[in-house]
Amino acid sequence: MNTLDIANKLVDLCKQGKNDEAKALYASDAVSVEAIAMPGAEQEARGLAAIKAKGEWWSANHEIHSASVTGPWPHGNRFVVGFQYDVTNKPSGQRMKMDEVGLFTIQDGKIVREEYFYAGGA
Repeated sequence: MNTLDIANKLVDLCKQGKNDEAKALYASDAVSVEAIAMPGAEQEARGLAAIKAKGEWWSANHEIHSASVTGPWPHGNRFVVGFQYDVTNKPSGQRMKMDEVGLFTIQDGKIVREEYFYAGGA
């Protein structure tokens, strides 16, 4: 698959809430970088297992009321996707709206890097 194919597939799977299936698009040594480190975690997650664990932590700690995914917008071997969420943080009970952008880099037909940008990020 080329960059646009991968981008469209990722967006389609995310819109359907099929995040586990989306991980098949990732290289086994992919890197995920957050704008800030999540509580008890590093800013970077290295490897597919660490990326999956980060996603599981997020799902376990947030109740999702609504979600939307926009894009993709391709550029060479990269693309961006917009994510908008209305969630409640389970530990604090705080409800919030989140708006973030993910920048994805493709190499050899797989996502090798994802970087997230959002308000409040370092």
